[in-house]
Amino acid sequence: MEIDNWKWDAFVHSLNRLEWADIGIAIAIFSVFLLFRKIFTRYIFKLILMMLKKTPTEFFSNLLISFEKPIRVLWIVIGTYLALVYLPFHFTTIEFVEHLYRSIIIMIIGWGLYNYTSEYSMAIIKLARNIDLDEQSMFVPFLSKILRFAVIALVIVVVASEWGYEISGFIAGLGLGGLAFALAAQDTIGNFFGGVIIITEKPFQKGDWIQTPSVEGTVQDISFRSTQIRTFSDSIVTIPNSTLANEPITNWSEMGKRRIAFSVGVTYSTPKEKLETCARRIESVLRSHEEVDQELIMVRFNEFNSSSLDIYIYFFTKTIVWVEWFRIKEEINFEIMNILEEENVSVAFPSRSIYMENERIAKNEEYTVKESSSES
Repeated sequence: MEIDNWKWDAFVHSLNRLEWADIGIAIAIFSVFLLFRKIFTRYIFKLILMMLKKTPTEFFSNLLISFEKPIRVLWIVIGTYLALVYLPFHFTTIEFVEHLYRSIIIMIIGWGLYNYTSEYSMAIIKLARNIDLDEQSMFVPFLSKILRFAVIALVIVVVASEWGYEISGFIAGLGLGGLAFALAAQDTIGNFFGGVIIITEKPFQKGDWIQTPSVEGTVQDISFRSTQIRTFSDSIVTIPNSTLANEPITNWSEMGKRRIAFSVGVTYSTPKEKLETCARRIESVLRSHEEVDQELIMVRFNEFNSSSLDIYIYFFTKTIVWVEWFRIKEEINFEIMNILEEENVSVAFPSRSIYMENERIAKNEEYTVKESSSES
């Protein structure tokens, strides 16, 4: 403490003999570093990057791209430090200033590593490719968040240690309070491991259309705690990972084709020949349609319903896009209407016919007349 007071007194004493020439030279030193920073950014950086891209590995080029902005800031830090060193007082030897500059250097390195662990970083994307994962897989952003969290935690620990904070005691305290923390954070831990299960089993990826007993929509993002799903009403539903991992998940985006199945009911007065002709013509329309998958098409007289004769129609569209699927379905429906009109076949609707026996009604009326005559 006495040494620091001596340094501070020396700094104050040096201010009295500070000359304008010293200030000018210090500014010139700082300006040189600013100029060199621009030259490095525009020319030297690009030249080094081109040379590194010719190497067999992309590690160094990816690392250099991640540290591009931190290096720009580093030139300013070095320029200010050397400018202060030139001045005739010992400002940079003060303990606070030393800790400050070392902390800034640590944070700049952490900034570069933070950029390097981005989900859009080529390092993360290459890692996903090496383990046979698609670049759109939820593993990529999930891993990126874990690594970035680790980088931030490491920077905080190192900076705190630089300023003299006792990190070992803090870590020991975490060990003693680990049980209490685990009990208090059971849901959070369950959601984290639920996210790990989702990532490893890969039931869906970002942008997929999924359906669960809880929600249906497209996957937007997955974090440590939850998964965000955008519903078809354009709202965002956030589901805890532990809940989602324990539910049956239907991934509709994995469809290679999309099904259309329905029945057309015609009246019971339709002749057999007309019914068969309509079925064959509808099948012919489906066979000739360019956007209908030809692997499986069924048009069959299915059953005698309570008020109709049902023709069952079953086929798939080549597209799985909802809007296009609806357009194709509409086109087929119009074609079916045209066929029924041309064949003079009526579509049935729910109805009930009541039949009355005339002879029984006549006898009841005669009996009623005789009974009334005898009474009179």
